[in-house]
Amino acid sequence: MDKNKSIQILQAYATGLAAQSYGHRVQSKIFADQGFNKLAEKYADHANEEMGWVDKFNERILDLGATPLVAASPEQPVFTDPVEFIKYDLEISHREVPSLIALTATLADDFKTYDIMKAYALDEEDDMFWMEQQLDLIEKIGLQNWFVQQL
Repeated sequence: MDKNKSIQILQAYATGLAAQSYGHRVQSKIFADQGFNKLAEKYADHANEEMGWVDKFNERILDLGATPLVAASPEQPVFTDPVEFIKYDLEISHREVPSLIALTATLADDFKTYDIMKAYALDEEDDMFWMEQQLDLIEKIGLQNWFVQQL
């Protein structure tokens, strides 16, 4: 087992995910302000879930004998259009989920880190499928009907 590799991967995901969680929390506030309470709740819950993963990654970093780092992350765009945000978030998922799955496979010799990252990858895949489902739903029932569902 290459502890340093595991620590680097966990740290990179903890840093990126903490920023992503904050971005989702901001989007949740914007959607709530627009009256889309169900969508706001979805993204608030998602932000909390992401911070739970950050906690798990940091706990594993500690288990491996290292100290988690707090690092700044690059600025992220903010969207007022819920559909544009979902498309943006989905684009990131389409790019990142396959990389995450491939990277997770390289951790097979570190069973505990592998299990954590595998569970995280499955969760991210589920999120990707939800976003795809929402865009398909918009196509099928129309944007205004979808907006009504988000109230």
